[in-house]
Amino acid sequence: MKADQIDDVVKLLREAYRGFVEPVVTQVAKDKDPYKVLISTILSLRTKDETTLRASIRLFDIADNIYKLNELNEDEIERLIYPVGFYKTKAKNLKKIARIIIENYGGKIPDDLDELLKLPNVGRKTANLVLAKGFGKPAICVDIHVHRISNRLGLVDTKTPEETEFALSKILPKKYWIEFNDLLVPFGQNICRPISPFCSKCIISKYCKRKGVNKSR
Repeated sequence: MKADQIDDVVKLLREAYRGFVEPVVTQVAKDKDPYKVLISTILSLRTKDETTLRASIRLFDIADNIYKLNELNEDEIERLIYPVGFYKTKAKNLKKIARIIIENYGGKIPDDLDELLKLPNVGRKTANLVLAKGFGKPAICVDIHVHRISNRLGLVDTKTPEETEFALSKILPKKYWIEFNDLLVPFGQNICRPISPFCSKCIISKYCKRKGVNKSR
């Protein structure tokens, strides 16, 4: 895939997107609440979307802001977010995050990448998603789907998600930064799967170099 084909590919991905279930963080982010985007993204790590959504709803029913989250103890948070992956560790980190944000940021989620990266359990993927979906700031969130598909297309040639983020920032028009993750996550879950992708049903197959694809359907 060539950089000058990005507009065509994004247009096709938008068409495909209408037939998929929205990623859970996208659903949570509709009211553009940075707190909910941050917490739901942390819950989503190593966890299936349906489990993340149910856990997020349970938690936000009790703690819909950082101050209410801070009032909960770790056991209460564990109970509310179970069975997300590593729920005990996440409960501990959520408690720490609540305290840090209240003490260091006046109860407001920081809208700066470097500050977000100081929070427990927050990496570049999470931080960029908070900036993009919570604050509407141009940021490229690179998860396993974005990393895999961007390389498979031949859009980038990178080894890690962080390398992919930096490479995409040089070639992807800024107007697509926020939505790129939204488009590729469900596409990666349903069509461009890690093993034996559905190339026969792929709407952007003519643009794809199929790098690393040894078997497809």
